[in-house]
Amino acid sequence: NDPMFIQPHNDKSSEELITIAKRFLFTSKGLGGDPNMLAPSFQFEGPVVGPLSKDDFVAAIGSVDFDTAFPNWTPQFYGFFVDPLEVEDEGGSNRNYRVWYTAKGYGRNDGPLLPFAPEATGKIVENPPQMCSLTIDKDSGLITRYTIGYVTDRSVGNTGGLGGLYGILYALGKPLPFPEAQPWKMSWQYGFFQKIGSLINN
Repeated sequence: NDPMFIQPHNDKSSEELITIAKRFLFTSKGLGGDPNMLAPSFQFEGPVVGPLSKDDFVAAIGSVDFDTAFPNWTPQFYGFFVDPLEVEDEGGSNRNYRVWYTAKGYGRNDGPLLPFAPEATGKIVENPPQMCSLTIDKDSGLITRYTIGYVTDRSVGNTGGLGGLYGILYALGKPLPFPEAQPWKMSWQYGFFQKIGSLINN
């Protein structure tokens, strides 16, 4: 096997794990999911959010009524595969398998998105592609870790290159007032570093 080009983990168990991931996403259009499918040790994490425990995650998702805000939201999930580098080791000690997938999605804001947007804006949200993952305990079938919002191309969509809820709020014209919830902007330190580099190369 070529260590540079690794083949995906592909067997019957992979199909079962991907089915679990899809069932979880289907329960809430990919925003949250069935709490009964989460392991007690579950953790949620995004680029600048978390880690959140199971209770904190369920509470956070329950505080946002996404269906009212986007009754016709179209989630787009594709490219499901089981990570070939995060599978059972030879000793059998690792029983957590990671399912990766890409998420996009679009929809019109036809209702309030409390507590962030008290009135519908009528604006269309188009998400950029985001890498997400669900880590699943192979024995119990429960999800132990959930990661979302890692944008792979910030030029796509109208969220300012942001993923998750931060991107949706930006597209609605209701961005949260801190740098992590704003589109990327070059810092003066990075700009200075680039200028120094160009001087050295010249």
